[in-house]
Amino acid sequence: MKPLHWRAAGVSLVLDCAGPRLPRVLHWGADLGAAGDLTGLAVTAIPQPAANTTDEVVPVSLLPEQSAGWLGTPGLTGHRDGAAFSTCFTVFDVTEPAARRLTVTARDSAAALSLLLDVEMTESGLIRQRATLTNDDPASLFTLDGLLPTLPVPAEATELLDFTGRHLRERIPQRQPFSVGTRLRDNRRGRTGADATIILAAGTPGFSFGADEVWGVHVGWSGNHRTLAERTPTGVSLLGGGELLLAGEVRLPPGGTYRTPWLYGSYGHGLDELSARFHRYLRARPQHPRSPRPVIINTWEAVYFDHDLTKLTALADAAAQVGVERFVLDDGWFRHRRNDHAGLGDWYTDDTVWPKGLHPLVDHVRRLGMQFGLWVEPEMVNPDSDLARAHPDWIMATGGRRPPEARHQQVLDLGHEPAYEYLLTRLDALLSEYDIAYLKWDHNRDLIEAGHSPGGEAGVHSQTRQLYRLLDELRDRHPGVEIESCASGGSRVDLGILERTDRVWTSDCNDALERQAIQRWTGMLLPPEMIGAHVGPTVAHTTGRTHTLDFRAGTALFGHFGIEWDLTAASAADRDRLAAWIRLYQQLRGLLHSGTVVRGDHPDSSLWVHGVVAEDRSEAVYALVSVATGVWSPPGRVRLPGLEPGATYRIAPLPPGDQVHGPTLSPLPWWADGAELTGRTLEVAGVHAPALFPERLVLVRATRR
Repeated sequence: MKPLHWRAAGVSLVLDCAGPRLPRVLHWGADLGAAGDLTGLAVTAIPQPAANTTDEVVPVSLLPEQSAGWLGTPGLTGHRDGAAFSTCFTVFDVTEPAARRLTVTARDSAAALSLLLDVEMTESGLIRQRATLTNDDPASLFTLDGLLPTLPVPAEATELLDFTGRHLRERIPQRQPFSVGTRLRDNRRGRTGADATIILAAGTPGFSFGADEVWGVHVGWSGNHRTLAERTPTGVSLLGGGELLLAGEVRLPPGGTYRTPWLYGSYGHGLDELSARFHRYLRARPQHPRSPRPVIINTWEAVYFDHDLTKLTALADAAAQVGVERFVLDDGWFRHRRNDHAGLGDWYTDDTVWPKGLHPLVDHVRRLGMQFGLWVEPEMVNPDSDLARAHPDWIMATGGRRPPEARHQQVLDLGHEPAYEYLLTRLDALLSEYDIAYLKWDHNRDLIEAGHSPGGEAGVHSQTRQLYRLLDELRDRHPGVEIESCASGGSRVDLGILERTDRVWTSDCNDALERQAIQRWTGMLLPPEMIGAHVGPTVAHTTGRTHTLDFRAGTALFGHFGIEWDLTAASAADRDRLAAWIRLYQQLRGLLHSGTVVRGDHPDSSLWVHGVVAEDRSEAVYALVSVATGVWSPPGRVRLPGLEPGATYRIAPLPPGDQVHGPTLSPLPWWADGAELTGRTLEVAGVHAPALFPERLVLVRATRR
């Protein structure tokens, strides 16, 4: 069988499926063009045997096996009562059910296991693969410890980029050499995690947003997961990942199956191109939100737990006046919920605060022309709740003890079918009773000792599957309701949860300076319309920093725009200024939520350049952001990437983001009247940026002539 050569959007994937062993990747990277018969590549890709290793060359497949001589991380780990710990799969069927899709069926008769590999290349050039394992033994269990698909990268990829983070400071990048050994990122939090590396990337030295080659992988799973980069002394380099299984979590009975989450792989000339493949893939899905992303106001930082109808209707009035289109009632509306010590699990409107239910507020919001949204945290339970008192056995625990509390709460075990049915019934009832367009679905603690009672078996895998099932069922019953993935802010951001939700709450931190970094790197995976970005109050709730309204609003502009601020306490001037920013967002969201995200590389790390270019490159909007005191003043030229090289563009500052607050200098000559330059000139030579005080930004618009 000749090698398969798939091409899309400037990417080639070449697969050797000649068998009898599992397929291996001969090339993943830049487009090879119409290369014809690549049998020669299959031959020339075989190295010499290394000294003091097996006599035959070790083939490294999509699921590496020790039986082939591979001594790195196995693709499959498990056993049958101590035996069948090492597999040797033989391929007996290879089919292409559609263009750029491959299904490989293999079996290990000695281990009594069958394997199904699915590999795809999307229109955007994204690669994704998954594996399904079946226990063929009619009489015994197979304990699966791990199933990790991989993708190889070339020797030129000598530098790694991944992410860490914490609550209020998610997705912080870190770099290191890609040296011999294993870079292993395990996440055992039971959710994606604020410290999760949403993309693990390997690239040529010094790779940047717009230059050099880079390869990256993402695990589309919302529970425990593992991502790795591995380089062997024989020169093999690969990236891989999948679900991290706790002890005994998957024990396959006779005929039982386990399917991995999708492992996504993206290649690009620079991080922007790698990122754009994820964006185009997400936007091409049939469930991707198509309607204009409405301006949101969320009530949390306006009222916290102090729910009062008069206060909330006044907030709704103020929100409608500035142009808000969706009003979201946050935590505190249900029984016993006067603080965060009690009430989680009791999903009934608190009649001591809401004697007529939520109807008066919902009706008022709808009369103002806004949609109504509601906060829920279904997977959690306070020990001080009617639910926990009635069903203590529904709390995840192991060993006859409860895990330590976090935010005074425990985890509701969805592996208990009655617990699952309770949540489905209550949420369905709320969505049926009230005109709710949006659920803010929160998850405010990690899963610690997440056991399933009464036996205490590990339960994260089951919990994640049941969450997906619950979301799928609610979406089937209420297809018009949008759902936000919130988890202490941005602790559940992955393509598994986003198969079932419409955006993420990027962080509980609304400090605009912190948000510049958080949104910048969240955007490696997600397009702007899926990134919740809100204008917080003048003094940030989480950091105590004070920022201008223009800096806060200009930061929120490049996401799904919203407000987290008590507008009833804002000055008339601030409300007018906010209304101007909302009008700009409403004018630009068609561009911002369909165009290509670009980030400029600038030698002064205090000045960040980012923007969105229309798909047809007819226009673009850029933000020039001073994130710290500059090394230089004025900051020098900035390059504006992504435009059509041969076209001429008029560039000009964009109100209301045209106000320059900086050192007293002579005016920047082009700032008042704009200028005309080609796209090539703007990307290569650039333009001088205005001098800005730290923690300020300005906007520039480019329009093709």
